[in-house]
Amino acid sequence: MNLLNVILQVQDSLANVVPPTQTQKSLWDILFQNGGVIRTTLIIVLFLLLLITVYLIIERLLAIKAASKQDPTFMNRIKDYIHDGKIDSALNLCRQTNTPPARMIEKGITRLGRPLEDVSLAIENVGNIEVAKLEKGLPILASAAGGGPMIGLLGTVTGMINAFMGMENAGDELSITTLSSGIYEALILTASGIFVGIVAYFAYNYLVTRVSRVMTEMEMNTMEFLDILNEPAK
Repeated sequence: MNLLNVILQVQDSLANVVPPTQTQKSLWDILFQNGGVIRTTLIIVLFLLLLITVYLIIERLLAIKAASKQDPTFMNRIKDYIHDGKIDSALNLCRQTNTPPARMIEKGITRLGRPLEDVSLAIENVGNIEVAKLEKGLPILASAAGGGPMIGLLGTVTGMINAFMGMENAGDELSITTLSSGIYEALILTASGIFVGIVAYFAYNYLVTRVSRVMTEMEMNTMEFLDILNEPAK
């Protein structure tokens, strides 16, 4: 019994000497625990902004991929149909292809017989509409790229204000743990905003590059179509 009492006394002594291990906070706790209305609202805004960004990236990638489909024989077949006087066949080919260049050529074919300037203007108007469709949603991505970090910075500033107000109220009882906890909980909003901004920024630039490639293809097809109309009749 004496040995058992000694072991119990040692255990009690160690429990008094060794401080309890601090529990590791999860990301969810850091984001939402004791955040206040402003901080919680900003976190929700950033989360929704990230969801919108991801949705636009996927939706635009699918739309641009569909618009960038190319048929290497398309213009040659259009040329043969026009030279052979098969206007209806050329129109059907454009409607079956269903791409921005095909819709532009289709508009030009429907204007055959009019002055070349009218044909070119009709194609240009359709091209502007197609470009607007391709660029749909890109301004939102640009806004997310710039607005995400700003929202995060706003959350950090308000968090730092609350942290320093807590320091003032704590007075002599202020501890380094309380100070560091308030600061890193505020900075997590900046990190979240920067993450959203980085995703939106690189996605925006990539999608703009893809749209530019489609626009170049549209211009090349338009020039080739106008050259076909300018060719002298055989």
